[in-house]
Amino acid sequence: MTDQELVDALDDVWQSIADMGAGLTETEWKTETECPGWSVQDNVAHLIGTESVIMGRPAPDQAPPDLPHIKNDAGRRNEVWVDSRRDRSGTEVLADFDEITAERIRTLRDTDDAGFGAESWTPVGPATVRDLLPFRVFDSWAHEQDIRRAIGRPDHLTGPGADLSLGRITDALPYVVGKKVQPPDGTTVVFNRDDKTTAITVEGGRARQLDQPPDDPTATLTMATDTLTRLALGRGNPTQILQSGAVQIEGDDQLGTKLVNEMNFMF
Repeated sequence: MTDQELVDALDDVWQSIADMGAGLTETEWKTETECPGWSVQDNVAHLIGTESVIMGRPAPDQAPPDLPHIKNDAGRRNEVWVDSRRDRSGTEVLADFDEITAERIRTLRDTDDAGFGAESWTPVGPATVRDLLPFRVFDSWAHEQDIRRAIGRPDHLTGPGADLSLGRITDALPYVVGKKVQPPDGTTVVFNRDDKTTAITVEGGRARQLDQPPDDPTATLTMATDTLTRLALGRGNPTQILQSGAVQIEGDDQLGTKLVNEMNFMF
């Protein structure tokens, strides 16, 4: 994707969140999501906080309580921004979100090639602004899906932001198979989600995608896009998801079950 296409994808996700948020009741804003410890409103506050940090805005003078979902220093820093908006209405938080995302998009629209190549923090270490943007698209879309799932408004599974985000999940499947599950050489796995098929083989201890699914894969896992997203992001309990019938396994059931339990690549 070009730099401005990445900006388009980010704008696509943020506009989808804004449009959805404009129709929420205060009860819906306070609904708990599968993102541990966070309500719908908290998810949006988190996005505000991350963009605020990127834009150099000072953190609130806030000392959040020691909550069970805070596992590390990064989580504690995130919680400062979230906790600082817990006493506000959802409408007020959405207004903050609209303001900061509009400013960020304006800045990115005016950024030249050198600006996109400038050094930047990313979740995997120092890189460039250009490298950071796919992470921001993915994080924003993931939290949008947390929100939509909580309030029963599924949508936005296609389009620039969704396509980029789902592509990142698909690209992580060889890691899940080869590094986390580590089946023997010759293993083939097919993941079916809605209208998308991803086939993976293991050779020399390494997993890679195949151009076409094999005729007789070792295991085939079929699920909806939302189920794949939940498993990949560590949302929900994999055992309960399996028991609900949301994932259908054909072939090696033991391998399929292990794959479902190891699908989370976000940790």
